[in-house]
Amino acid sequence: MAELVTNLKVVQDKIIAASARRLPEYKYFEPRLVAVSKLKSVELIVDAYKAGQRHFGENYVNELVEKGNHSSILETCTDIRWHFIGHLQRNKINKLLTTPNLYIIETIDNEKLASALNTSWSKIRVHENLKLKIMVQVNTSNEQEKSGCEITDVCTLVQHIIDNCTSLEFVGLMTIGTFGHDLAKGPNPDFLCLKECREKVSKELGIDLNKIELSMGMSNDYEHAVELGSTNIRVGTAIFGERAKKDT
Repeated sequence: MAELVTNLKVVQDKIIAASARRLPEYKYFEPRLVAVSKLKSVELIVDAYKAGQRHFGENYVNELVEKGNHSSILETCTDIRWHFIGHLQRNKINKLLTTPNLYIIETIDNEKLASALNTSWSKIRVHENLKLKIMVQVNTSNEQEKSGCEITDVCTLVQHIIDNCTSLEFVGLMTIGTFGHDLAKGPNPDFLCLKECREKVSKELGIDLNKIELSMGMSNDYEHAVELGSTNIRVGTAIFGERAKKDT
């Protein structure tokens, strides 16, 4: 646990330092740290929670459902907030939405998925009168193997969610981007692209720019992402260490 707590403190300190280097226009918020716990044990999640971490990200539906319903987490981590940050298949929506303390789904990339989520959430959480927070994932790098909607489709998808998905709350945009960008070549183009998408959504749909979050930055580039205005960073390895490969 000592190593995890140390790692968490290092990441938090670096976020604070990076935040101090931001432009004045980003001073109105503090970046949210999401500890990506995929393929990590329940015990490590509980340790991170006890150290003060509240937001956790998972990539696989089955793993999130299992952890979210684990007795240790239900008993100890009463205020945990789960972020689903992986590719979501429509046939697993109902299973995902039953997870206790599900906070947000960051990976909505098409209208059919958004509509299916909207229908399921309104049925599963019918008595809660609480909208499900979602982000639209954008394929800023145009990589064929990456999930995310096309850059040109972002406004159309957000408009569809606002107009037709009354059980969903659009809160921002998310990208994974190309791994290992060399900062010597300048700012990460994927981050710049996501910022441009936010500006376009704000302008074309009349949404306050400050109310559109940006989920960008991971273990290798979260400081840079914070400097560029990321509101939500997803850090796994820098907190929990290297992951074992997922069983196939």
